[in-house]
Amino acid sequence: MTRPVGLPTSVSRRSLLRAGSLVLLLGTQQIARGANVVAVRVWPAEEYTRVTIESDGALQARQFFVTDPPRLAVDIEGIDLLPSLRELVGQVQSDDPNIARVRVAQNAPNVVRLVLDLKVPVSPQVFALPPVAAYQHRLVLDLYPLNPPDPLEQLIASRLREIDAASERAARSLGQETQGVGSAAPAPQDDPLGDLIARAERARSAGTRPGAPTVAHAPPPPASKAPPIRTERKGPTDRLIVVALDPGHGGEDPGAIGPGGTYEKDVVLAIARRLRDRINATRVNGNAMRAYMTRDADFFVPLQVRVEKAQRVQADLMISLHADAFYSPRPQGASVYALSTRGATSAAARWMADKENASDLVGGLNVKAKDATLQRALLDMSTTAQIKDSLKLGASMLGEVKRIGKLHKPRVEQANFAVLRAPDIPSVLVETAFISNPDEEKRLRNPKYQQDLADALLRGIVRYFEQNPPLARNRQ
Repeated sequence: MTRPVGLPTSVSRRSLLRAGSLVLLLGTQQIARGANVVAVRVWPAEEYTRVTIESDGALQARQFFVTDPPRLAVDIEGIDLLPSLRELVGQVQSDDPNIARVRVAQNAPNVVRLVLDLKVPVSPQVFALPPVAAYQHRLVLDLYPLNPPDPLEQLIASRLREIDAASERAARSLGQETQGVGSAAPAPQDDPLGDLIARAERARSAGTRPGAPTVAHAPPPPASKAPPIRTERKGPTDRLIVVALDPGHGGEDPGAIGPGGTYEKDVVLAIARRLRDRINATRVNGNAMRAYMTRDADFFVPLQVRVEKAQRVQADLMISLHADAFYSPRPQGASVYALSTRGATSAAARWMADKENASDLVGGLNVKAKDATLQRALLDMSTTAQIKDSLKLGASMLGEVKRIGKLHKPRVEQANFAVLRAPDIPSVLVETAFISNPDEEKRLRNPKYQQDLADALLRGIVRYFEQNPPLARNRQ
């Protein structure tokens, strides 16, 4: 019988419930009666903050939102809490972008009131999740800011910061930093900033918001020592090339867990950050490239939202990064997958798609808030051309990855991956290695291997664009 997320059978419940932000483990001595609370986890992110209350029995909740000052009150039925819990639940991180503090009190017999004082107005979602994988019952509080950052505006701001930093370095090198004159160096004539602004304007003129934010900013990885790749111009497209990078899993969904306790969600985020830095330093066919991250911190992003984010920044490619796992420690090597609308190319590919598509169940998707027909519509709209280009991209990447390590499959496999269903964006899913293999788990944690893998993936991207230049976009 297939496990929902392909976790090794040796994974302990304790290791799975390690939260990247806050874990409050509660003993049964803190519960007077009713359901036992197993853990409370808080996942702060710029896009939204999630609070999860896990218990051994189903909980019911009623919510009350107050706008001035903004706060959310949730009455949780079925539990009685001792006053000592108040201090624990109040331990919210000071840099949480949405929650200022949390208060808890016994509101009535067998009813606990949780009050979240908010830093900004939010649109709250409160919903329950049934047991799945290693989790028991979960009550989820998602706090979405009413005015989230725009992903295109984030790319623009990022580029402006880079220009300012480059200007400061130039000024210092010329001894101008103390003169207060001429500190700003001109941006390159082919700087991608103008194209980013044009994309945002096109999105606004079309009447669609370019999307939700990425995530709370995390410390960047060490700067790459690899020289940027520059290729000869083979026909100008006069525009910026945007590559959407999608680190798999996150937040409540750890992905696969290696025998040494390595989390898939952590290693693929580290690899994605390294690849992002390389993409941002690369030009292909004379055009600058920019990477967009669907998440840049440890929080859950539904599969459908990952696709929507890539579409909102008008990405030219989407690359979803994962680390494979199997029941035994023997399988090894990297694999690349593309979408298929006509069934999987192998039983292994079908199993992999089923496993990755189950991420929403583990991560905790609010099904009632989603359009159940949207995913089917996205699949129906997937074009033959998109899949054909995805296969070309996958082949280019496989050709480079095999130079640094073993391949699990020598050719691009296909299956019905939900995260690859953007009908207008060539998309691939890269299984970087088998995290369930002890040797490959060590490689995935090794910064040198992460760098080599990011370099290989970049070479595959550049090779694809050299052979398939993107069409020029109208900036008007």
